[in-house]
Amino acid sequence: MITSSSRILKITAGGTPCELRHTRWTTGPVQSVDLNAAADAYAATPLLNCLLREAARPEGEGVHQLRGSGRLLRVGGGRRPVRPELRTVDGWHPLSHTELVKLTSDELRQYTGVSNDELPAEIADSRNTVAALLAARAAADPPADPYVLSEQSLVMGHPHHPAPKARGGGPAASWLPYAPEAHARFPLVFLGLREDQLVEEGGPAAARSIDSLAVALDGPRAPAGYRLLPAHPWQLDLAGARPEVREAFADGRLLRLGPGRLPAWPTASIRTLYVPDPAADLFVKFSLDVRITNDVRRLWRHDLLRLRRTDAAVVAAFAGLRASGSNAAWLSDRGYRTAAFAYEELAVLVRDGLHAQSEPGATPLLAAALAEGFDGSPVARTADPAGWWRAYLRHVVPPVLELFARHGIVLEAHLQNTLVAVDAQGTPVQALFRDAEGVKLPPDLPRAAAWQRLVYCLVVNHLAEVAGALAERHPDMAVLVWPAVREEFLRYDAGRGGLPEIGDLLDGPALPAKTNLLLRWTRADGADARYLPLPNPLRALRG
Repeated sequence: MITSSSRILKITAGGTPCELRHTRWTTGPVQSVDLNAAADAYAATPLLNCLLREAARPEGEGVHQLRGSGRLLRVGGGRRPVRPELRTVDGWHPLSHTELVKLTSDELRQYTGVSNDELPAEIADSRNTVAALLAARAAADPPADPYVLSEQSLVMGHPHHPAPKARGGGPAASWLPYAPEAHARFPLVFLGLREDQLVEEGGPAAARSIDSLAVALDGPRAPAGYRLLPAHPWQLDLAGARPEVREAFADGRLLRLGPGRLPAWPTASIRTLYVPDPAADLFVKFSLDVRITNDVRRLWRHDLLRLRRTDAAVVAAFAGLRASGSNAAWLSDRGYRTAAFAYEELAVLVRDGLHAQSEPGATPLLAAALAEGFDGSPVARTADPAGWWRAYLRHVVPPVLELFARHGIVLEAHLQNTLVAVDAQGTPVQALFRDAEGVKLPPDLPRAAAWQRLVYCLVVNHLAEVAGALAERHPDMAVLVWPAVREEFLRYDAGRGGLPEIGDLLDGPALPAKTNLLLRWTRADGADARYLPLPNPLRALRG
């Protein structure tokens, strides 16, 4: 039998009520789930991926020798390793998550000669976050919109980061109401910013976009002499304790106008929210003083100051793509607004929405969700996986190569910055790219470094993960995914030419893999990417 139980849970965080409607559907008798065991498994997989890639060498049959101590570690599973076991004098010892974290710390200390007390705590925070998310998801109504569902499906997150779900170590009550993985939705808070304290860039169109949020979300209007400043409630919780913000509230430079009546939906990035109202058709991005994966997710002044130059260059390049017949789309970062006294902390950025950019009748989906999996994913339900993969590559690969070949622009085309729109049968029909903050223009990087970044983001982070998911659901595809990738690169090169790096990529022995574990262990800057070589599956195809 199918039963349902419904309730409404109201969580108050920072004075903002967040209503989450919960419905749990079960088939047959209700069965308890060991959320702790599930959280351990979710958290162990990306940590193992990092440890095995960055600090071990394969010995065969799932066994790896750890480079720091020489000890042997055995795992099950394929691209998502599970059930870690350490070789001891008494045989193979299964490792709990706590033991795995200790083993990782011991190995990295021996391997690098560097100690780090912060990362183990961050890994534990990530694991505890997963446990809280699983508990919330077990009782939450998933969104009906397939696009929002894809954005909110990443329970594991980045498959090669040691702590992909860390939330800064704060209690769950401080962040859970705003967690996309918990299927949250919540109203923005609207502030009134005195006009003489206003800083904005992007021109009248960006300003109108920000002001339109009050209409789209049924929010308050700014009084005379003030301008609207939308805020993420978690952002306001974090920034509100800063002296400059408290003083601004006290002396009237900043007013609390209240929340909107309608909710926005947090996307996978957590600090970017989707406003689905067709009249607004916007994403809004905020500062959060919380480390999420490699970086503190603040809208940094230096990034904001280069935003318009970067976005304008990418918009122009995509216009050229459109003129040549491509339907690839760029979600433009239109501009931003902030307060002069809290430039980074209170910044809000507006980005193009989906309605004007997507092909009519197509449904955009987050590429990262296709790699991790979610209910209704076209990766699982396609009856023609080979045709699906060819269509995917045909829409995703050429725009990235073309922008680099013609303009020297490197899109950060990784899994979380790429949307793939599918038709009613689930076949890819369009690629959409986003996030000017991650784009590199000449001369940001030397050409060789720029190409390395492109290959990492597009091939290693993105295509390899979606290919793995496809082969996992359709085992016959395992021998076909990389020949298809090679064919697409060759097709582009034959049709457009002018990109000698393609030959080097297809003939080279290795691909660059970012070392997120070593990056965090050595406390390197999050933007200071370091790479190690992975065997190149494209080269292995040569006859």
